[in-house]
Amino acid sequence: MRLPRPQADLKAAALGAAILLREWLAARWQRRAPRRVTRTSSQHRLIRLIERHAPRRAGIAATVLLLAGSAGFGVVKGGHMTEVTTALSDARNAVANAVGFRIVGVAINGRKQLTQDEILAIGGVNGRSSLLFLDAAVVRDKLMASPWIADATVLKFYPGSLQIDITERQPFALWQEDGRVSVIAEDGAVLESYVAKRFASLPLIVGKGAETRAKDFLALLDRYPQVQPLVRAAVFVGERRWNLRLKNGLDIRLPEQDVGRALAMLSKLDKEDKLFTRDITAVDARLPDRVIVRLSEDAAKAREELFKDKKTKRKAGDA
Repeated sequence: MRLPRPQADLKAAALGAAILLREWLAARWQRRAPRRVTRTSSQHRLIRLIERHAPRRAGIAATVLLLAGSAGFGVVKGGHMTEVTTALSDARNAVANAVGFRIVGVAINGRKQLTQDEILAIGGVNGRSSLLFLDAAVVRDKLMASPWIADATVLKFYPGSLQIDITERQPFALWQEDGRVSVIAEDGAVLESYVAKRFASLPLIVGKGAETRAKDFLALLDRYPQVQPLVRAAVFVGERRWNLRLKNGLDIRLPEQDVGRALAMLSKLDKEDKLFTRDITAVDARLPDRVIVRLSEDAAKAREELFKDKKTKRKAGDA
């Protein structure tokens, strides 16, 4: 089947360019002096056909394409794609800024913990950005990737105003695991992997799995004001139950089930018998019908001596 004239010419030009390129590469790779290439009659006819029907400056265009392809291969192979992309982006933004699309006004609503500079840095907006080429969807995706930001809206107002509305997650507690302390939100998301001074007063929870179970437990603990203000840390044990470490060093072991009952019983004992200020080191409230306490070393010695004295006096009385 005969091809239409433009398609036939294009096919012939491509085939001829491929033959010439193959011959040049063969001579280059063999590292020999250029030699006269003996062509067949069919090759002669093909070359004459190319010269007759190829568009003007086709050779220049092919050379440019070849050089561009080589440059692109070198960029990718050398790992410079990011630098080249950044340079091209900066160039187009510079042109847009020069014609009046520079971002001259930014309004950010809803921020409490993050600063304006932090929000812009997270969104990838800088002094070189132009409103014309700023992709609002991309900026929003970058903002949503931050653990501090629960929701975000990005609006562009031409020629040079940008509005960002965000909803921040609130710092809820400090979570310690394997010796590392982080600031977390109510849902357990880690907001910061270090603790700034402004977060030092947050409740401390400890242990694997504590970050996702703390919300309900701390809400329950707030209902017992006789206990809650004394707590230094809540420790999640075996991903099943909680222990409390009080500020005076006292350890309180809570049951896996019916935690409210145990806290109510402890509150009553402290109110009536000053349980939390006695010379004890641990309180076990895991049993439903009793509380077991462990005396401190000094208290245990004093108790032992007291029993010895009573026993000695009893023997003397019997005598």
